[in-house]
Amino acid sequence: MSIAIDWHLARALLEWQVELGVTDALGLEPVNRFDRVEARAHAVSAPMAAPAAAPGAMLPDGPDPVAEARRIAGAARTLSDLAEALAGFPHCDLRRGAQTCVFADGNPQARVMIVGEGPGADEDRIGRPFVGKAGQLLDLMFRAIGLSRTSPDPAASLYITNTVPWRPPGNREPSAEELAMLHPFLMRHIELADPDLLVVIGNVACDALLGRRGITRLRGTWTEAAGRPALPMLHPAYLLRTPAAKREAWADLLSLQARLKELQ
Repeated sequence: MSIAIDWHLARALLEWQVELGVTDALGLEPVNRFDRVEARAHAVSAPMAAPAAAPGAMLPDGPDPVAEARRIAGAARTLSDLAEALAGFPHCDLRRGAQTCVFADGNPQARVMIVGEGPGADEDRIGRPFVGKAGQLLDLMFRAIGLSRTSPDPAASLYITNTVPWRPPGNREPSAEELAMLHPFLMRHIELADPDLLVVIGNVACDALLGRRGITRLRGTWTEAAGRPALPMLHPAYLLRTPAAKREAWADLLSLQARLKELQ
């Protein structure tokens, strides 16, 4: 049975999908990921399964990308060096589907560094993190406690980056392999920027920096990441979907403001 769809309805359906982030065609046939999980479990349990390569070992098609990332990131002496090295890093497949390497935005001398998840469609197009609707809300949130990415004063400014610099296809979350591959660049980024405090936005950033997930449980509780105080917070995109959670985000912003005053 076929259903006739006129031009206006088809356009409305397409715009709805784009609003949800469905902007990339990844294959002609649907993928049953349950089959993949079963296949992976069978491969792991197979008696003759080959051992995984040790970190830093040479793989059949070249060097271990994580070891290469450590070497390249560690050689960067400035943020400009790191941005150039990251843009030229050849081993992450995310770069193939992205328009731009989204490195950072804001004041590199800022006391507060925000680490988000990954670029979306707007960020990929413009080349800066947090510039879409979620980014606009993020700016309003931090402006309420006197912090802005455009301020030249380090005490009143923000510096913003993401766990991965390339937009994942269809706005999916970065995989564990992608996070591990790009982790050395993120840690070197934090080391070179040397902020007083980190704000860890969303589950993916918590996974990358804290090794934990469950942002609704983690948010609001100070911890440590990259050798400095870190505050997990809800992602602005979550707040747009769940406006009632803005009360919790406001409490976290006040906690951040108080911590900054303590460090003055």
